[in-house]
Amino acid sequence: MIAIVDYGMGNTASVKTALQRLGYEVAITDNPAVLEQASHIILPGVGSFQAAVEEIEKRNLKNVLIKLANEKPLLGICLGMQLLFTTGYENGITQGLDLIPGDIEKIETPYLLPHIGWNALHVHQEESTFATFQDQHVYFVHTYAANTDDTYVVATAEYGPEVTAIVKKGKIYGIQFHPEKSGEVGQRILQAFLKGVEQ
Repeated sequence: MIAIVDYGMGNTASVKTALQRLGYEVAITDNPAVLEQASHIILPGVGSFQAAVEEIEKRNLKNVLIKLANEKPLLGICLGMQLLFTTGYENGITQGLDLIPGDIEKIETPYLLPHIGWNALHVHQEESTFATFQDQHVYFVHTYAANTDDTYVVATAEYGPEVTAIVKKGKIYGIQFHPEKSGEVGQRILQAFLKGVEQ
């Protein structure tokens, strides 16, 4: 069973549909006992970093997510990816889950923000689960992006500067774009995570 973390700020229904289309049993939950039973954890998210952390803490999920990230594969999507990092600077300074070292900062670009649209992936880690997605186009909607050590960066996309698109630390993965809105490529990216990172 794949568990999608429900903290009131994720596009949980569309992520669930995408996973069910791949043939997986899926639960949307904020129940720690159900999260414990899952083979993989998906942390989605739409909205601001600060509000998301407040909701996660309100539901007593912060310590649960940190614990589970050390036990089973976890994938953060969009805002969910940003929450994996140490600090966010949206609407003030907010401490994230600190599962991957780095900060979430506003994109410095000559182009309009938010960054909305299709961009090609530039995969930097050839041995990665995601190596086959080099130059594939995926769909982004975001204003803030991860600033982290190159060690953790699997792929970037260009929006003026290079923007972090996929990160990895152990079994913890983050995807800045929306795989559930990225058509067949997005479906294959979700499958690559689920098949490539076994518990």
